Amino acid sequence: AASLNLGNPLVNAHFSHVFAVSKNRPTFEHLIMEDYLKIEKIGEGTYGVVYKGRHKSTGQVVALKKIRLESEEEGVPSTAVREISLLKELQHPNVVRLLDVLMQESKLYLVFEFLSMDLKKYLDSIPSGQYMDPMLVKSYLYQILEGILFCHCRRVLHRDLKPQNLLIDNKGVIKLADFGLARAFGVPVRVYTHEVVTLWYRAPEVLLGASRYSTPVDVWSIGTIFAELATKKPLFHGDSEIDQLFRIFRILGTPNNEVWPDVESLPDYKNTFPKWKSGNLGSMVKNLDKNGIDLLEKMLTYDPLKRISARQAMTHPYFDDLDKTTLPASNLKS
Repeated sequence: AASLNLGNPLVNAHFSHVFAVSKNRPTFEHLIMEDYLKIEKIGEGTYGVVYKGRHKSTGQVVALKKIRLESEEEGVPSTAVREISLLKELQHPNVVRLLDVLMQESKLYLVFEFLSMDLKKYLDSIPSGQYMDPMLVKSYLYQILEGILFCHCRRVLHRDLKPQNLLIDNKGVIKLADFGLARAFGVPVRVYTHEVVTLWYRAPEVLLGASRYSTPVDVWSIGTIFAELATKKPLFHGDSEIDQLFRIFRILGTPNNEVWPDVESLPDYKNTFPKWKSGNLGSMVKNLDKNGIDLLEKMLTYDPLKRISARQAMTHPYFDDLDKTTLPASNLKS
């Protein structure tokens, strides 16, 4: 990929419009520390360190994500810069807002709105023997679907949805974070700290090596998260790609061309896979009613073409008793 050479005036001229957040403030050549104060390190994301920060002139509290790319000496690929700049257009109440994109030497900083709690931390904080309120499960799932539908309508996939990048506030709102980063930077095998990137929420078509995939990959991830909202436990917690596949197969049955046309032609499908019979998802996922299990089964359908879409999922009877007028996106039309 072509790299962004900051010393090249042509490149600067070409990209300055990408970074100009407001007419009177040329953020492109600003150093991040001139605009933002780092308050504290709040975590380690897939691509680098995440800090809590504050905008010096407005006082706005933000999350600063430092993107550490594989080949630092080459600078930031211009394709990544273009991808990321488009994400500033994704403005929805259930999508964490990208406020600013800043460069400093070969590093890229992404400035996001700040939320202090993620879904994983929240689930971990629920006392043993207690579970999330079923109406909150329903509300969170509906809001996640609203956020994903908004992005899917704009041809943006997430590709790496998991409880760690679903952020919540204290008013019952949930927002999707890190949208589009997978396409801009790729999904690494390991986090920069060498921690392995989780496979637990990854769709079977991706695990089986499909070269082309689309919006259904996100619906699968949301299905696995739905089960976790209800039980507090990951549904399929594999520690390698093959272990991940086999955990899925043990519960949903080993797929074949009959249930999923052409699955046996995918690069990583083996005819030697053990042939498990489909089990009972309802017995695995307690705390969901009949409608909840029906929706979960439709989200965890093997064939991506038959898997329910986000738009279809939002009209499922499971949501009939949810008061949608109180949700943050209720006044928007997708």
